[in-house]
Amino acid sequence: MARKHIWISVIFALWNMVCGQTVYSVSEETNTGTAVGNLAKDLNLDVSELESRGFEIVAGPNKKYFDVSVKSGVLHVKDRIDREGLCGRGSKCSLELEAILNSPLNMYRFEVNILDINDNAPTFRSPSFSINISESTSPGQGFTLPGAYDADVGTNSVKTYKLSPNEYFSLDVQSGGGDSVSAELMLQKALDREKQAVVKLTLTAIDGGKPAKSGSINIVVNVVDANDNRPIFSRQLYKAKITENAPTGTSVITVHATDLDEGLNGEIVYSFINHDEDNNIDIFEINPSTGEIKVNGAVDFEKSNAIEIRVKAEDKGSSPRISHCKVLVEIIDINDNAPVISITSLADQVKEDAKPDTMVGLITVVDGDAGQNGAVKLSLLSPVPFKIQNTYKNKYALVVDGPLDREQVSQYDINVQATDEGSPALSSTSRITVHVSDVNDNAPRFPEPVINVYVKENSDVGAVITTVSAFDPDMNDNAKISYTFLEGSDKSFPASSVVNINSDSGEIYALRSFNFEELKSFTFKVQATDSGSPQLSSNVTVNVFVLDENDNSPVVLPPYSDHGPANTENVPYSADAGYFVAKIRAVDADSGYNALLSYHISEPKGNNLFRIGTSSGEIRTKRRMSDSDLKTHPLVILVSDHGEPSLSATVSIDVVVMENADELKTQFRHVPVKDETFSDLNLYLLVAIAAVSVIFLLSLISLIAVKCHKSDSSLTGYNPPMITTHPDGTWSYSKSTQQYDVCFSSDTLKSDMVVFPAPFPPADAELISINGGDTFNRTQTLPNKEKPGG
Repeated sequence: MARKHIWISVIFALWNMVCGQTVYSVSEETNTGTAVGNLAKDLNLDVSELESRGFEIVAGPNKKYFDVSVKSGVLHVKDRIDREGLCGRGSKCSLELEAILNSPLNMYRFEVNILDINDNAPTFRSPSFSINISESTSPGQGFTLPGAYDADVGTNSVKTYKLSPNEYFSLDVQSGGGDSVSAELMLQKALDREKQAVVKLTLTAIDGGKPAKSGSINIVVNVVDANDNRPIFSRQLYKAKITENAPTGTSVITVHATDLDEGLNGEIVYSFINHDEDNNIDIFEINPSTGEIKVNGAVDFEKSNAIEIRVKAEDKGSSPRISHCKVLVEIIDINDNAPVISITSLADQVKEDAKPDTMVGLITVVDGDAGQNGAVKLSLLSPVPFKIQNTYKNKYALVVDGPLDREQVSQYDINVQATDEGSPALSSTSRITVHVSDVNDNAPRFPEPVINVYVKENSDVGAVITTVSAFDPDMNDNAKISYTFLEGSDKSFPASSVVNINSDSGEIYALRSFNFEELKSFTFKVQATDSGSPQLSSNVTVNVFVLDENDNSPVVLPPYSDHGPANTENVPYSADAGYFVAKIRAVDADSGYNALLSYHISEPKGNNLFRIGTSSGEIRTKRRMSDSDLKTHPLVILVSDHGEPSLSATVSIDVVVMENADELKTQFRHVPVKDETFSDLNLYLLVAIAAVSVIFLLSLISLIAVKCHKSDSSLTGYNPPMITTHPDGTWSYSKSTQQYDVCFSSDTLKSDMVVFPAPFPPADAELISINGGDTFNRTQTLPNKEKPGG
């Protein structure tokens, strides 16, 4: 009994499904929320039980368009309905749906008819249509015209055609039943090619909507010769499917037409018609003899998901007859597109002082795929002072994101990667080259803050003594340097009077010849300025040291003279060995070795009675006198400096041996000064003595104020010689590689002061001597002895 009860319940449910079917109607494009009908009422259902029994529409492809309220049982529109998209041009567009109730289970089937509205106007595939008609064609002959396409159906589809007024043709509109309406061009009057070779007409298609919509096409009639049969295709519409990226040569479909004529009039040639100038058909080719269509290019779903081809069949008659058919090729999509990066509005250069967020260029990313395969992310592959900003949809901006320094990096090669979200993900990269332009942010720099220049005296006027050079890491005008002469800190001596500078090359040249005895050193500055805006500059201090040359000969000081007759000195016959005869003093205006003098007896050669101190200039006896010695001894004293080449002076002295001491003349005599003249030599000596006195006083004051004075030569690498006098009167010197701190005691100050004519006194000399003076040690007190002749 239980099994019988179950079968009765199933049969009852099936009966409800069959007999309970309800049909509704709704127009396409109806607003969402519009009520279609009261489904609960039409199914005789209790509204109060709908919610508890779970009344709902069964899931299916049509559920998304409708929904039912469990409160009222009303069926309403849920989503936009496009009849053409759902049913194409079918005469009936009905959506089948099912609703269920639980506890007990009941299923109800109902339909919703989608009513067409006139939302599409008739269109032609091409704006024009050409037809050839023989002039021998008899009136009454009809010619098929292209039909207009209207996506609507029923009364909203194409209902009639109209032809523009003309004297040759009329229009025959034929209805094939349903929505099929065609038009033929009827010849009403015989054509005369010589009178009119081309007849231009306008065909207008009108639908049956209210208000009616229309579309038109231009008809061009070319008047030619006779051919009474045209090719006929086996079908007017061919359909085919092909996968995108299909290789070249892949067969798509073959069209076929027949012609009842014989000979050339029956031979058919197939070709494509591209009235729409649609380049999509270029990816296909047709065999003109067989009608086979093959792939001849890149098939791309993203470019077009369906391609409509119009094929023309034309016979080979003298007046060819033509017929047409359509081939619809559907493209099946695959994921085959990587993102494409294009750079637009890229700045040629970016200034190195550009602020953050300064835009450098625009980037556009396009992915031909759809959905997730077309969603793209853009990123930089390497760390650079730039970043990517999304501006709008697939538009991005490359902007500055950090400090730029052209002197460090003048060009950035930025690699940008675009990756879609497909699976597997496809990506592409692009390189963007950004040039960093220079700004004047670097001042010219000299290698050293101070430049020491050593130039020999008596150099040529205009000679280049040195060249200064500054470096500017900027470029172009920002690195173009000009040099300017600036005076030094010594306002009393204008350095510009002796040197000048070439503003372009930095060469410093002499305006006059240097004289060490007049000018030993001077200082000035050179300023290097670039040509940027604003201009930047820096200075360098130039110390010029004039190097002495041996250009002054020694000068013998009074009472002896190297001019005129010989001088006379008397010596007693009883003089012992070492007896002081005379002392020769001489000075040299040069400095250093050029002013270091030595004394020698040059005549008579081989003299064994007298000797002279090489460094002191003192003439003394070597031994006691003998009876065999001459009474008068003429001596020629040679005074030489140590320059290269050496310069010298001579003085003549006649030493007379006196038998009686009373007859001995005064040992030292003075050279009388002529009253009528003041010689140049006397003037020179006076100036030299005054200069030596001033230097002496200044040295004395300095020594009293500072007991210990560190002596350091300002000349880099200058090592003055050490001069030593030996007990036998000879002297020697050696170069010192050390510097000394010399301390003078009060006892030292009591001794003779040293005046050394060099610009940098040899502070490290252990033993030094005045030209023609006594030798002493700086750190010891000279013995108080009487010096002959004062």
